[in-house]
Amino acid sequence: MKLEDIKAYIESGILELYVLGDVTQEERAQVEAMAQQHPAIKAELNEIGRSLELYAEENAVEPSESLRGRILNSMVTNLADDRTFKSARPEANNEEDNVIPISRARPNNFFKYAFAACFALLIVSIAALVNVYSRLQQSNNLVVSLQSQSQKFANQANLMDKELSVFRDPSFRMLKLQGTAKAPSAVLMVAWSPAKKKVMIDMSNTNMPVNDKDHQYQLWAMVGGKPVDLGVFDADTTSKHMVEMKSIASAEAFAVTLERRGGSPAPTMDQMMVIGKF
Repeated sequence: MKLEDIKAYIESGILELYVLGDVTQEERAQVEAMAQQHPAIKAELNEIGRSLELYAEENAVEPSESLRGRILNSMVTNLADDRTFKSARPEANNEEDNVIPISRARPNNFFKYAFAACFALLIVSIAALVNVYSRLQQSNNLVVSLQSQSQKFANQANLMDKELSVFRDPSFRMLKLQGTAKAPSAVLMVAWSPAKKKVMIDMSNTNMPVNDKDHQYQLWAMVGGKPVDLGVFDADTTSKHMVEMKSIASAEAFAVTLERRGGSPAPTMDQMMVIGKF
């Protein structure tokens, strides 16, 4: 496999889906086979795994110190032993009393301490639940983020597959529009399928001066010596995708003029930027 093919395979998003477990059994076997054959793919898989682990570690949540302090203070307060306090009783006379007092039964504090222990256990359980809930929220946020990235990769993969189908389809004819005296270095690549009546602009092979916010480029098809509007576009230097224009079944040539934003019903001839004929 060529280096370009390996790079395209890595950028397709299949490796991220593999790490997330969102692939079929056939796709999993394919990724593992590719990883064994190509060290670059295996290294990328390891890097994706490490990135997910670092993300989880950096977003871990520990219980707050104030919550821990409140739990410990509550346990100390409720578990205090009040049997060490002596009741104040007036001093008896030195004379012996002939009446023998009946000793009062010592109160049983078992239920008090059992309640205190249960209350402390409840506080600790609540703290643990808060911690678990916080971790669950972090995990949910991570899953949502990964799902969003997975969808983004899937959309990019579908777009790339659609663009590649243009080059694989023999019905498409490629025409390179050359710059005019208005823009000598301008270049625009047009893909046209008369059978499917589709016209595409390859932005990755386009070199057009960047238009301002008040103007747009307008693509024209020459049919029977008359210009036919095929839509407007912007010369976005960051876009590397195919842009689909209006449909047309026949054309002798294509040209691009610079018009007011939104397009014009007729081309401004002195603003013609590129032109190409079959």
